[in-house]
Amino acid sequence: MRILMLTPQPPYPPRQGTALRNWGLLRGLAAQHELSLLTFAPPGTPRDPHPRLRELVRRIAVFPQPTRTIRQRLRSLATSTRPDLTFRLASTAFRRQLRHWLDEFPYDWLVVEGLELAPYASELSGRNTRLLFDDHNCEYLLQKRAALSDLRIPRRWPSAAYSLIQWQRLKRYEAAICRRAEIVIAVSEADARALRRIAPQVTPLIVPNGIHLADFPPLGETADLRQPAFVFTGTLDFRPNVDGVSWFIRHVWPDIRAALPQAHCYIVGRRPHPRLLALQDRPGIVFTGGVPDTKPYIRAATVFIVPLLVGGGTRLKILESTALGKTDVSTTLGAEGFHDPAQALTLADTPADFAAACIRMAEDQAARDAIASRARAFAAAYDWAKLLPPLLDRLSAPA
Repeated sequence: MRILMLTPQPPYPPRQGTALRNWGLLRGLAAQHELSLLTFAPPGTPRDPHPRLRELVRRIAVFPQPTRTIRQRLRSLATSTRPDLTFRLASTAFRRQLRHWLDEFPYDWLVVEGLELAPYASELSGRNTRLLFDDHNCEYLLQKRAALSDLRIPRRWPSAAYSLIQWQRLKRYEAAICRRAEIVIAVSEADARALRRIAPQVTPLIVPNGIHLADFPPLGETADLRQPAFVFTGTLDFRPNVDGVSWFIRHVWPDIRAALPQAHCYIVGRRPHPRLLALQDRPGIVFTGGVPDTKPYIRAATVFIVPLLVGGGTRLKILESTALGKTDVSTTLGAEGFHDPAQALTLADTPADFAAACIRMAEDQAARDAIASRARAFAAAYDWAKLLPPLLDRLSAPA
């Protein structure tokens, strides 16, 4: 079949988060079908597609990622009932190219990766192309959790007000795109339940976040980190990561540092939020900025941390770290969406419990060695080869 895939950034190189998921899906689809790709290049990245992408797709076009001013965001907030998220990737040139390709080629499916790109599904009106919507995060649920979290802190009430408005808008918009799509993908049973609450007529297909296990050999290049090393990876202007890392540095790290005076915590990721940069002078805290490959940092970790307090979906960072045989300490919400995460992760939800788990694991080499094989087995259950067959079957089913 002919499939046209829309992604918010090039899936290759698959360094973090969304790109990792989209790379796994793209590889799986391209192995059986003719694939085209429309995507955006983030600021400061090349628009020329990577040769690895060109090998897999029939045609590809990359457009500069749009930028929005605060004034534009305030205007859309005041004059539109659509959620702010759906304006982030509004591009006349991208829409024009999409329309041209849909006119020129009889695509069987349009695959929309994430709610940011959902407005482009309107181009299917009057066409025979079928729509698949992959809901990377149940966005209304994520915004609901952010609002409820901010309401507990008076100084965050302006943010809470914004999130409350977005929560309601996202609920309506997310329900509408789910009803419009012939196939809706959720990344976990928890997200699927949340989508069914707002669109009862929709039965999401669950395709968890996955990895290609062979891409994550435990032995390989290792970063030179001061030990014991605690490592976090993620995009650092993404709200769940900002809140989680801030919580860890403020409320967990002092206890770890008191027990392990030589310990260092490496926060690995692009675009650190100002709230995080304000914490960079804390003893032992190191912000690395963006790195070409996170695997050397994960391999060098004594303990990999997932201190998330809000969010949805399943964490690709957990799959990466467990595939590399690492010891993870995570909040319960950070491990949400995985089947029986306690088999390979240590779960802790209070600052004291999280710190105690990190200290215990950092001091116990035997425990870390015992976890390594369980961690690899945990990640193996999420290899794309095991996850993709139900999706491929649905795509090939008659209309």
